[in-house]
Amino acid sequence: MANRTVKDAQSIHGTNPQYLVEKIIRTRIYDSRYWKEECFALTAELLVDKAMELRSIGGVFGGNIKPTPFLCLILKMLQIQPEKDIIIEFIKQDEFKYVRALGAFYLRLVYGSLDCYKYLEPLLNDYRKLRIMDRSGQYQLSHMDEFIDILLRDERYCDIILPRMQKRWVHEANNELDGRVSLLDDDLLDDLESESEDEELMAPPARPRNETNESSRQNAREERHGRGHSPSRRSPVRDIRNDREREKRHRSRSRSRERDRGMDRDRDRGMERDRGMERDRMMERMMERDRMDRDRGIERDRGMDRDRDRMEREKKRHRSRSRERRHRSRSRSPGHHHRERVRGDKDRDHRHGDREKERGDRDHGRERNRDRERDRDRGDRKDKHHRSGRSKRDMSGMSKDDMEIAEANALRAQLGLPPLRP
Repeated sequence: MANRTVKDAQSIHGTNPQYLVEKIIRTRIYDSRYWKEECFALTAELLVDKAMELRSIGGVFGGNIKPTPFLCLILKMLQIQPEKDIIIEFIKQDEFKYVRALGAFYLRLVYGSLDCYKYLEPLLNDYRKLRIMDRSGQYQLSHMDEFIDILLRDERYCDIILPRMQKRWVHEANNELDGRVSLLDDDLLDDLESESEDEELMAPPARPRNETNESSRQNAREERHGRGHSPSRRSPVRDIRNDREREKRHRSRSRSRERDRGMDRDRDRGMERDRGMERDRMMERMMERDRMDRDRGIERDRGMDRDRDRMEREKKRHRSRSRERRHRSRSRSPGHHHRERVRGDKDRDHRHGDREKERGDRDHGRERNRDRERDRDRGDRKDKHHRSGRSKRDMSGMSKDDMEIAEANALRAQLGLPPLRP
């Protein structure tokens, strides 16, 4: 919440005002101690006191990229967005030079080129010294006019990219600005006037009157047509006018050259910007491709893990089946097979008895159980009768030894043992 832009803030150059500072430097400012201690809950009124305490100008310094207090206050001004009248008062006051520098830098970041030329060009007449901190943390000496000139001409200062400005000659062509008049023009005019006075004092004396009429007529004719003047007899006012005309022609030529150079620089910057945008698009595509490849690799690894788990389960199932087969093959001996069968019959009978008990608990199943018992008893009687009749018939034609063997086999059959051979 403390790092967000105020709700009623207007977008600057089509974006959030704080986004005029790059992401890395903005993060460093948020993590700095000066921002947390001095800039917390700072308003436009309290900002004046913090600006009066500034002692230097600079961006970031040191190996770990520490922001200067000047840069922290610039970001705070972008966050709270003070009114334009306050910024103009920062610039117009003469007592605190770093307050003026702070207002000039904020004006250059936020407002258009017309306001920058209107309010910053008068500061070129301020020659006070300024301390500027470089990237190594050392102080460098500069002046206010140099600082303003850098703001009006360069594209990056104090580790912040400055917005593009319209050329001055464009505003002059649209009659939005007057031609800039430097203070040096008045000094140059004073020097020319003093030189003209010195030339008048050093002029030679007039010619005597006994010269011929022909020479006087010739001189009068030359003076009338403006020819034959010696350097000492030229009018100083005319010389000053001629100098001014030459200066104007020189300015017009320099402006045209500067205009052509500015157009070339703008074209080069546009091409460079297009190349940078294309390079950024290529980087984004490469990053997107890498991200997709990474996702595909993760999915491939997951699929391989699932296949590996499935194969492990299949192997375990196969091993368990093979163990069961080996166990069954080992347990297929005659005695063991018979015992297993008897045990299985007993288990089957036991399970059947349990089911009979459960069914006996139910009312509708009791009659069915009784019928089954009756049928079973009848079948047993028939089997006994049949067996007894058959045994009697067999025993009648058998010897004593065969009868003993038959009795023993019957007994062994009841016990589940294999019969004896005769």
